[in-house]
Amino acid sequence: MPVLNSIAAFADDMKTWRRHLHAHPELGFECHETAAFVAARLREFGVDEIHEGIATSGVVAILEGRGEGPTIGLRADMDALPMADESGAEHASTVPGRSHACGHDGHTAMLLGAARYLAETRNFAGRVALIFQPAEETGGGGRVMVEEGVMDRFDVSEVYAIHNAPQFEAGHFLTSPGPIMAAVDEFSIQVSGRGGHAAYPHTCVDPIPALVAIAQGFDTIVSRNADPIDRLVVTVTQIHAGSAMNVTPGRGTIAGTVRSFTPAMRDLAERRIREIADGAAAMFGVEVDTGYLRDYPPTVNHAREAGRAADVAADLVGEARVHRDVRPAMGAEDFSYMLEARPGAYLKLGTGGGPLCHHPAFDFPDEIAPLGASFFARLVELRQPPM
Repeated sequence: MPVLNSIAAFADDMKTWRRHLHAHPELGFECHETAAFVAARLREFGVDEIHEGIATSGVVAILEGRGEGPTIGLRADMDALPMADESGAEHASTVPGRSHACGHDGHTAMLLGAARYLAETRNFAGRVALIFQPAEETGGGGRVMVEEGVMDRFDVSEVYAIHNAPQFEAGHFLTSPGPIMAAVDEFSIQVSGRGGHAAYPHTCVDPIPALVAIAQGFDTIVSRNADPIDRLVVTVTQIHAGSAMNVTPGRGTIAGTVRSFTPAMRDLAERRIREIADGAAAMFGVEVDTGYLRDYPPTVNHAREAGRAADVAADLVGEARVHRDVRPAMGAEDFSYMLEARPGAYLKLGTGGGPLCHHPAFDFPDEIAPLGASFFARLVELRQPPM
């Protein structure tokens, strides 16, 4: 697997970093120990500036190159997931109920590897902004970092990120101009009726038939309301009602997510969710309170930057291992906010099988990290050659 020689020489260090992070996962914005570990490594490498506490626990480090030039941003996410670690690895999570089951430990190790290499070689003009971000999984740390002025404060001109992809062959890079990840919205509907004894249904207003009708009605949003050419997913992920076999509950909740790529589909989904819930209220004599949150926007690559990133990947691994028009995925990514703020591209790096991201047995393969670090390093060197 093509890896820059200097990075290959410290691949064992990258493994050590990654496994330490895997064993000590943190959630959301509270990635303080992770950020401290990252900052300590960056100081060892001799970066020029370290800025901490951005978006609560985010870190931005600056590397100065040889001569004047723009600033290229490279981003890694640091947070883990609130789920058990069932990897069985020696370096498995030491924190019950928390796991790096999406590979953000690997992403952080990759960017640290690139930082070490770039700090040693300085074979580029301008500057590099190394962006270590909390709260990708929940909370939108990317949005908060942008709102706190990261792009303007550090004069970032372009920004790039990589995400591991177990479903693709190891060492293959995948990207695309335009949409590559979906927008995600969340809905939660409380249905209120009148509880009572299950033996006397005529004295109750049962919310459960309404919950069932709402869930079934949501299936028609995609099948009967959306243009089949457009991409839309409406998924009910929770239905809660009742506490005993002989009690009709007084209320229940139905919740889930919406995935789409266009404002029109977001508008359609929200409108129909509200209409279907209101219709069920009228039909079953219950009351509904519909909450709808528009969360991460779609992740949309800039065509020129996606092409340049693919060219860098081809220079590293060969054109046969670069896929320049990968199909958009319905997952979401808060790197979308950074791409709304600056030109750039999001890439996927195949890791060659095993449990998929968000599976409790997932563990990032250490042999992939040096390749991701090499991509980041070559991206900087080729985009911003020294004066």
